[in-house]
Amino acid sequence: MRTLLRGGTVLTLGVRTPNLVTGDVLIEDDRIVEVGTGLRARDAEVVDATDRVVLPGFVDAHRSAWRSLMKAVDDRPGTSHLVDLGARHGPDDVYAATLLGLLAALESGVTTVVDWSDILLERSYADAALQAHADAGLRTVFVPSRPAWASDADTDTWRTLAGDLAAAPPPLTGLACGSPALHPDTIGAVATAWAQARSLGLRIHAPVGTADEDRGALAAVGARGLLGADVTLVHATRCAESDLDALGSSDASLVLAPSYAMAAGLGTPPLQALLDRRIRPGLGTGDEMPAPGDVFTAMRAIQSLQHAAMFDLKLAGKAGLPDLLGTRDVIRFATIDGARAAGLDAVTGSIEPGKQADLVVLRTDLPNIHPVNDPIGAVVWGMDASNVDWVFVAGRARVRAGELDAEIPMVRELAGAAMRRLTDGGADTLVPAADGRAR
Repeated sequence: MRTLLRGGTVLTLGVRTPNLVTGDVLIEDDRIVEVGTGLRARDAEVVDATDRVVLPGFVDAHRSAWRSLMKAVDDRPGTSHLVDLGARHGPDDVYAATLLGLLAALESGVTTVVDWSDILLERSYADAALQAHADAGLRTVFVPSRPAWASDADTDTWRTLAGDLAAAPPPLTGLACGSPALHPDTIGAVATAWAQARSLGLRIHAPVGTADEDRGALAAVGARGLLGADVTLVHATRCAESDLDALGSSDASLVLAPSYAMAAGLGTPPLQALLDRRIRPGLGTGDEMPAPGDVFTAMRAIQSLQHAAMFDLKLAGKAGLPDLLGTRDVIRFATIDGARAAGLDAVTGSIEPGKQADLVVLRTDLPNIHPVNDPIGAVVWGMDASNVDWVFVAGRARVRAGELDAEIPMVRELAGAAMRRLTDGGADTLVPAADGRAR
């Protein structure tokens, strides 16, 4: 099976293959086989990419897809949604929510999702989530973890699942360890969990620095020699300088979910402190409860954050400030840097011959972005999910001319039925009451 993307602006973001103002990309089966101009391929399906930007698919390097039924309901009074509604989820609800979340990501140009699945009360929950991964058809990394509200007596951790899941993951899905969060009093448990993950050859994902009492934990882990290239940390919004120093001197990766972290009260990502230490983060969306679930929003949030901080310092009379963060850095955060944080940079994240054909084609002829004066700036600052025209995962067109390849009515029905179960038979949407509050 061959597909030729012809005549688009090609942003390869690669090391060996330059960007092209007008160029072609040839896909054969699941691989990129050629990037250039005037390419020809017998028996290929030709996609006209005129007035389009072709770039690597976005990598959402931290997302909790199972929370997708609870999107945009954080203002509902008197309810802790993650506990009250989350604890009601059964395997069928996890399937519906995970499928919905992954398809929403796909429709917005995401081709790889690292799915932090902290809902695994028992094996059936993992099976349901993994079935959703297979049915959604993205490239995913499944990161099973225990729910925040569960006790050790009523939940299986990733350790009881990892052996079986590692032996038979669904297509396009990898497995990683969902580590306990890093706190000063959990270092022993973290060391044990990471040793077990490494014995199984699993990558480690761990939240860090989301509360003031977490300060110093990352430095302690680093001092024990536990940080390595197989570790991906998430958030780091309330880290001490010593924590960031430990991260900067290690080969570990970091993922920021800026819109989610700030809206959920986790704090402000220390972006400039990371850049000063030459730490290049991947980007994630977290979950859709307090913030949008697309990488376009995450890109704008992270760039706006750094620009605002620099302008504040300039107004305060500070001199010798760092340069403003450019769109060329931000688009890499959302693609190749995110792929690196997922342990997949040899597979995806850039358009180069031999890599997997995970691509997104974005329209530039719509009023929200036309005229395009700079393609990279247009993607980062101006585009949104409405510009997504084609999405390829492993060479397969999963969004075709703006249409998602999925049974949307069925998915909506599953999600609606699940929400009705979770709300004791109530409506599957939360409708504003007369006083303006949600009910």
